[in-house]
Amino acid sequence: MSTPSATPGTSSPAAATAAGHASVPGDAPGGRFGALGPVGLVLAGGVSVQFGAALAVSLMPRAGALGVVTLRLAVAAVVMLLVCRPRLRGHSRADWGTVVVFGIAMAGMNGLFYQAVDRIPLGPAVTLEVLGPLALSVFASRRAVNLVWAALALAGVFLLGGGGFDGLDPAGAAFALAAGAMWAAYIVFSARTGRRFPQADGLALAMAVGALAFLPLGVVESGAKLIDPVTLALGAGVALLSSVLPYTLELLALRRLPAPTFAILMSLEPAIAAAAGFLILDQALSATQSAAIALVIAASMGAVRTQVGRGRGGRRAGGRRTGERRDKALPDVP
Repeated sequence: MSTPSATPGTSSPAAATAAGHASVPGDAPGGRFGALGPVGLVLAGGVSVQFGAALAVSLMPRAGALGVVTLRLAVAAVVMLLVCRPRLRGHSRADWGTVVVFGIAMAGMNGLFYQAVDRIPLGPAVTLEVLGPLALSVFASRRAVNLVWAALALAGVFLLGGGGFDGLDPAGAAFALAAGAMWAAYIVFSARTGRRFPQADGLALAMAVGALAFLPLGVVESGAKLIDPVTLALGAGVALLSSVLPYTLELLALRRLPAPTFAILMSLEPAIAAAAGFLILDQALSATQSAAIALVIAASMGAVRTQVGRGRGGRRAGGRRTGERRDKALPDVP
């Protein structure tokens, strides 16, 4: 979900909108580690997120979907607060309003996604969730060519649902689509929070807000199971794999990697999720479902390439300075 993506499963073309704001202007794309370094960091972050999601699915029989989300958010919030030590004073009411909405979007995105993977396989869940950021990318670009990518994505969804979601639990599919909508909101408010708070302070505070908002739901569903030592340990593993580690890896990568390249790499997450589901949860996909995932990945990559082309066109036309074009290669969000 992912910002760095938060993603439960996160990220896609528009997910790099926040990443573009988080990137450090003036950093060379390759840096002293060369091009392979940041690419490897992004891919490692994607693998960490999806295998963390697979671990979460295996934990759900012990703690329930809401309990797993509570543990993930709470542990990740504690770690981020200890590491970032964000300053609490000196922020306006608008700053706090932005971070609260960001935290609620984060909690909603995670809660809805985990409800989805409790009902449908991980790969299809991430594929449906990706449609939220993809829609944000297409609508924000206002270019006719993006209708092609939207049609490609819809064809993938049609295949994934077997022409009517007969092969997937309808409630699970609905939860995944709702998680995608929350992911789009997460992207918008991640960018706003990044402009109002230094470093990762806003992310740490938003994660604390999300954890507090979700705590009552987790307690109602799971109760004392949340403090079982084994459940706590597994929940901490989910938090580290799905939140703390990928956020760190992606932040490091974005200092040396152009945001459009980051977005293209993150478009591969549905495939990574399908692999994690197969290896850890024994969730095999049919040939039709695999083709559907491939179509959505192609649509995501195509949308990103379209945005990159628009950014390059602006540079050829005289455009703005290089530092601004780096963000303009991605969809504009308020």
